[in-house]
Amino acid sequence: MDPVLVLGLSVFCLFLLSLWRQSSGRDKLPPGPTPLPIIGNILQINFKDLSKSLTNISKVYGPVFTVYLGMKPTVVLHGYEAIKEALIDYGEEFSGRGKLAMSEKINKGLGIVSSNGKYWKKTRRFSLMTLRNFGMGKRSIEDRVQEEACCLVEELRKTNGSPCDPTFILGSAPSNVICSIIFHNRFDYNDQNFLVLMKRVNENIKILSSPWIQICNIFPALINYFPGSHNRLIKNVSEMRTYVLEKVKEHQASLDINNPRDFIDCFLIKMEEEKHNQESVFTMESLLVTVSDLFAAGTETTSTTLRYALLLLTMHPDITAKLQEEIDRVIGRHRIPCMQDRSNMPYMDAVLHETQRYIDLVPAGVPHSVTCDIKFRNYHIPKGTTILASLSSVLNDNKEFPNPEMFDPGHFLDESGNFKKSDYFMPFSSGKRICVGEGLARMELFLFLTTILQHFNLKSAVDPKDLDTTPVTKGFISLPPKYQMCFTPV
Repeated sequence: MDPVLVLGLSVFCLFLLSLWRQSSGRDKLPPGPTPLPIIGNILQINFKDLSKSLTNISKVYGPVFTVYLGMKPTVVLHGYEAIKEALIDYGEEFSGRGKLAMSEKINKGLGIVSSNGKYWKKTRRFSLMTLRNFGMGKRSIEDRVQEEACCLVEELRKTNGSPCDPTFILGSAPSNVICSIIFHNRFDYNDQNFLVLMKRVNENIKILSSPWIQICNIFPALINYFPGSHNRLIKNVSEMRTYVLEKVKEHQASLDINNPRDFIDCFLIKMEEEKHNQESVFTMESLLVTVSDLFAAGTETTSTTLRYALLLLTMHPDITAKLQEEIDRVIGRHRIPCMQDRSNMPYMDAVLHETQRYIDLVPAGVPHSVTCDIKFRNYHIPKGTTILASLSSVLNDNKEFPNPEMFDPGHFLDESGNFKKSDYFMPFSSGKRICVGEGLARMELFLFLTTILQHFNLKSAVDPKDLDTTPVTKGFISLPPKYQMCFTPV
């Protein structure tokens, strides 16, 4: 048969299959724009600003709607009420992790971020317990963050008040905290292994936030058969895992089961305890992926939030002045800040919350999936359907946060200047899949920012009027534009 004819018939059959799959069950799913065969609704979505596209579609179809990313339906939750109802009220049913082709390729369903079912529950529970209980009467996690905050100050002093790009320094501090927890030691900021690790994490985040990776997730065949930045991502992850494996082997050689030093030791002890369990989730491969998850997540999100925070404070010197006045009054210039101080610093608490709200770090969250067939708001959502919770729609709700496009700490202060909580504050997502490192991230943001402002005045290298907070990309993560600033000792 003529090859051209075979190709034509194959394309036609694929076209018919696409039509059938997209029409099958659509009447029971939430409403949404009509998808095109094979490509679905991707022409209606701007992958450089996914949250804006979802907001525009929600104006037509309401707070719960369906879009087709390729041939697969994705149910989108838009607004606080829909997200709360799904992720909290139906927490177990919406606790699955949506499958992303790149994540499947890299993690194979292992680790904390990408896993599902019993494996995810056991791995998450173990990781949470280890992070919360770590120290065992020795050095607490707060001690580690305080120590790193002092190192951060010393590193900033080396800039001698000259203009500098703070990206690397602000990334190194939270990264060193997570390194001390998983590897038992921090790195010197000039350590070559550390520099390489940081470079790979930063590069991976940029790649993951690119439109190309979103396209790869929709059309998985691209990953195996086409060139592109996804290959660099895979290579970076492989090299990071090789480094983690070397550290694990060092730990195995010096392991004392009665005196675990860090996360890796605790995991190795758990592996030994369950070595006769054929269904154990505690395997070497699982350890490598879990440690990589913790390192990457513990580095980038806090680092990016700090970069945004300093940029915003440089643009708002009046807010910075109020923060420094509060620091002087509660802590002074010489005592190291501690977490007990936060309850006496409502303005700092409000600024940190407002920063996380305003920057909208992970606009669409990490995809969920439903763990069973479920009837939700009179719609039938089949088991395994991908769910996108638009965190951006909650953080920018104009009823809860008047003028959400403005950076205003008053969104989290009452009339008396006391800190005011909000159920709409969801930068770490919500429900059973809420970020496992939320507590550590909150601690780092408070201690790092407070310590910086305790020791330095901030000054932009350019006219503050020329500064801009518009993200350079707003894909998986909102990344701030590069900038330079001066850290002048107080």
